[in-house]
Amino acid sequence: MTEGSKSYIDRDGDALELDDAWVSSAKRGRPTMPESARKKRVNLMLDPDVVDGLKAHGNMSAEVNSILRRALGL
Repeated sequence: MTEGSKSYIDRDGDALELDDAWVSSAKRGRPTMPESARKKRVNLMLDPDVVDGLKAHGNMSAEVNSILRRALGL
């Protein structure tokens, strides 16, 4: 919490009612990420068996990232 800002959590850990000051300073959505931290969208053509193997691991993007990092020595 920054100096001079009001806490909206009471001593019991319950959230207090939000006031006009909070609403007027609130921002929607997530903070923007720096360009260097953003992921890049790429299109790849993969063989069906490769796609099936990746899907079996769950999160395909994370699995591809992991495999490519190892293969590229990153």
